[in-house]
Amino acid sequence: ARLVLATGNAGKLREMRAILAPWHVDVRPQSEFTAESAEETGLSFVENAILKARFAATVCGLPAIADDSGLEVDALHGAPGIHSARYAGPRADDAANNARLLAELEAVADTGRNARYRCAMVFVRWPLDPAPEVCQASWEGRIARLPRGTGGFGYDPLFLVGDGEATAAELDPVRKNEVSHRGKALRALVAVLTDPGGGS
Repeated sequence: ARLVLATGNAGKLREMRAILAPWHVDVRPQSEFTAESAEETGLSFVENAILKARFAATVCGLPAIADDSGLEVDALHGAPGIHSARYAGPRADDAANNARLLAELEAVADTGRNARYRCAMVFVRWPLDPAPEVCQASWEGRIARLPRGTGGFGYDPLFLVGDGEATAAELDPVRKNEVSHRGKALRALVAVLTDPGGGS
């Protein structure tokens, strides 16, 4: 089976390919087919993931998996949320986004820095599939005061996992895939797709 992953993000692609490896599907990145990307006009992770999946299926002519994910910080009323990738501006990199997050939270006490990564993972069989499969998952943690670790991407150096002292960027990649929002959502999606009594 061939399918396309609707992402050009190298970090996401690496993680998702690792999680999908046991199912022996031929996973192609959208970037092999087009340099364009979907207009993310949705107001939620689910809406944006569906838009991305439909775009990938249209352009690539293959079933598509798309994820939309981001960081929600309670003290910022859920920001950066769906704007996580461009929090510091349309061309912001991870460092700029992390710097803005730290600045926004500077006055917030450690006890008020609760946050979670959230992921919506979507599968469509065809561009206009009327019944996309949708799985969601979240990963609870807190925002650190200083970045630590060299793994992962995005806000991982600032995301203290659970009640622990390690950031997501300090986790072994295999361990991260076991516990992360993206790992949980993608495994749930695969379970739906490979269940002979349900899914497709």
